[in-house]
Formats: sequence, C-alpha cells, structure tokens
Amino acid sequence: MLTLRQIEVIRAILITGTVKGAADLLGVSAPGISRVMKHTETQLGLRLFSRAHGRFAPTEEARHIFTQINEVFAKVENLQHSIDMLKRGESRVFAFASVPSIAQRMLPNAVSRLQARFPDLRMTIDQTKIEESIDYLLLRKGELVANSFKIDHPGLISLPIGVGRVMALLPEGHELTQQTTVSVRDLARNPMIGISPSDPYGNIVARPLRDADLPVDFTIEARFGQTVQALVRKGMGVALIDEFSVADQELPGLEVRPLAEPTTFRTYAVVNAEIPRSIFAETLIDLLKQEMRAVGQGGRVTREALASPPV
Repeated sequence: MLTLRQIEVIRAILITGTVKGAADLLGVSAPGISRVMKHTETQLGLRLFSRAHGRFAPTEEARHIFTQINEVFAKVENLQHSIDMLKRGESRVFAFASVPSIAQRMLPNAVSRLQARFPDLRMTIDQTKIEESIDYLLLRKGELVANSFKIDHPGLISLPIGVGRVMALLPEGHELTQQTTVSVRDLARNPMIGISPSDPYGNIVARPLRDADLPVDFTIEARFGQTVQALVRKGMGVALIDEFSVADQELPGLEVRPLAEPTTFRTYAVVNAEIPRSIFAETLIDLLKQEMRAVGQGGRVTREALASPPV
C-alpha cells in the first residue's frame, strides 16, 4: 500500500517533470526523492515514469494510477482545509450558557479572548439560572454552563474554574464606605436587599449571614443581581454580592467592600458527561479560570497573558 509520502513524491514528479523540481517543490533533497521513487516502483513492481533527457513522463500503464493519485491528493487537501477551518472556528457554532453573575463580566472577558483565538467561530450564548442548567445540558442545547454552584447529577460533570468571595455592596456615601472592610453584623443593621435564599445563588451570597448566626431578612427580595445593584444604587438598602458580578468595572453610585468575615464560594463549568468537549469548550474553560484567578489576585489578565494561549 502506498503511503501519503509516496503519493506526494509521485505527484510532485508528475507536476514538475524532474527529480530536482520535485525536491524543490517539497523542500527536500533530490537524492531523497530518487530513493523514494526507486522504493515505490520496486514495491509496486511497476514502472511509473519513463526517463528521457532528464525529464520524467508517466508511462502508459501508470496513467490510470496517476488519475487516482490526483483524486487522493485532492481529498487530502480537502481534509487539511477542513482541519484549518476547524482551527479557525469556521462552519461551527459553539453554544454555551452562563448564570447571570458570571455573564456580567467574567464571561464577556473570556469570550473576547476566545474570539481572538478563533476569529471565525460563531457562538450562541444563553443566560440561565442555576436550576435551569440541568435541562440546558441534558437536552444538549449547549456544550457547557458557567455556574456558581456545583450540580450533583449523574449525567453532568462540574469542573472547578474559580474561587470567589462574597462582598458588601453599599450605596455611594454610605457610612460603612469609610471602612476598608465591613463586618456582616454592621451590614445587617441596615435595611438589606437580596435574592431569596431558596434560590441557589441567593443561598450562596446569604451564607455570611448564616455563618454569623444572623437572620436572613431582606426588606426587598429581587430575582437577579442586576436588580439588587440598581436598588442599592438608589439608596434603598445594602446587599451582599459575589465579587465576579462587580469585578473590573465602574460602578457609579455604588461602593464594594470586602467582608471582615470572608466567605468564599466556588464556580464551575458544568458539562454533559456523555459529550466529548470541543477545543472551543476546553479553551473557554481555561480562559474563565484565568479571568477568575486574576480577580482573586486583585488585578486583570495582562496583555502578555492575552497574547498567550491558555494553559
């Protein structure tokens, strides 16, 4: 059976008509081309070229073989073109989702860098609540969900991507903004705005209250963190919020302070256990890890890191 290398050499001689021309075309030495040709003809028991005046012309008995060689080479070129398209992200739609807290800043940062890696990749991005992630993945609506809660389900895998803190969210000018850290007990002396602790995300950000044996008692309950921010900005109360929701952005009318009693939580990329992850999913997971790690280090990803492939 001919190897692809032998096919490549035969075709190069066919195109150029000389051993030297084939060697130049393939970027190798002429003696190497000659050796491959002699071995191929011996292997086949067939003379492929007639030699006259330094030129190589296909023999009559080998013309049919050359036709098939050109067809094979065309298919190999098409395969390489398809691989190149895949590397660039062409002809592929990468569908994924995120919970709102990660979708605000971390996901857009990571997606921007993903697009730089795969400029032709088409994407469909959904936003889901934590409890909606199971159906989203099991029904194969998308490949992954960036989640702030580990999902224990036999059909899903939760891959850790980061560790975040719960922070105090205050209206601009509030007396607690004079402090570099805010005790959750001092925070709870003010009207509090929050998300119901029956909600998985609400349960995460309410944890500092429970850890301090304080009642989870909100004067206003909202469904989304963006609404909580808007209400705090209006001076209607204070709140607890995850740091990824407020990272790397200007917050007019708001102040964020670390809690004196730090409370951390983990974030996850949740995927369907039965579906192999694409290179796009693997890259996005790595980029989210980098973004969240940068927040934890108190900074942003550097330009050098932006230019480097994810690790």
